[in-house]
Amino acid sequence: MKVICIVVVLVLALVTSSAQSLSCIKTHHLFFIERNKNKNLVQYDVCMKDGTELTDQFPVKAYWILENGEKETLNMLENKLVYGIHSQRKLGTNRYVINLTALKTRDIIVEKVGDDYKAILLIDGKQSYLEKVYVESEERWSGLPKVHYVDVFGSSVNTNTPVKERLTP
Repeated sequence: MKVICIVVVLVLALVTSSAQSLSCIKTHHLFFIERNKNKNLVQYDVCMKDGTELTDQFPVKAYWILENGEKETLNMLENKLVYGIHSQRKLGTNRYVINLTALKTRDIIVEKVGDDYKAILLIDGKQSYLEKVYVESEERWSGLPKVHYVDVFGSSVNTNTPVKERLTP
């Protein structure tokens, strides 16, 4: 019975994510996570339903861009434990607050700025456009990496100057 429940949940998750990706007419890159482990990136995009308006539910999507340029979905463990989007909440028209699994304590505001969508959060105490996150870690015998630090990069909303903050576990 337990196995049947797990299979049903996995099938429903697959169908739901497929339906959500079908309603996405256009995407726009927000930011990415890179790691010292390899050149694979986790890309975060907004999904638009008509080319300019965000989809009403879960507009931010995360996926792998592999070293060879191919795209791949995050698996369930990557989604739930490491790189997934922990929460997405609508604040208004084309404005959402998201929290990443890896940065649960940091609210990221996604909104339209000019003709593009931007991810905005505090970096080193400054309101900033998020550009990338870099994770320095080492593999351990258990298979779970040990994170040494996380660098968050962006540019100041007010001055457009580069900003960086190092987070340590």
